[in-house]
Amino acid sequence: MEREESMKYLAVILGIFGLETGIKNYIERNKEEGSEDLKCGGALIIRRHHNRGAFLNAGQERQRVVMIISVLLAALLTVLYVITLGHAGKGLLKWGLTLLLGGAYTNTYDRVARKYVVDYVSFNVPFRWLRRIIFNIGDFCIMIGALMSVLGYCSAE
Repeated sequence: MEREESMKYLAVILGIFGLETGIKNYIERNKEEGSEDLKCGGALIIRRHHNRGAFLNAGQERQRVVMIISVLLAALLTVLYVITLGHAGKGLLKWGLTLLLGGAYTNTYDRVARKYVVDYVSFNVPFRWLRRIIFNIGDFCIMIGALMSVLGYCSAE
């Protein structure tokens, strides 16, 4: 049962990585920098952005440092994840780490292979500052996974 359960988590990580890599490759091939397409009744803006730093382009002037930190954090989270998989229960923590790693692996791969992270979706909201923030699916997986991991860790005994 534990092996079967572990395979589900691994399948989700690989699914996130595959889907996100496919979307990013599509965006790179088919969207011009600066172009915008409205989707979902205008609620989402699809565009192409190369994030050369971390969240909100933080550290973009130190790309190599950001890449090294990204690789180290992904490796550390992987070790924590493997340790957690060996314990019974802790489902919320395991699913949180699964999402977190799926997103971390895609963005870390971008930083290593492309030298930037491909971001492509914004929310078409009245607040201009929020509309300018560009995300990718990996970012959402990281945010949701981090929240689930904290809640799962805090509720675990």
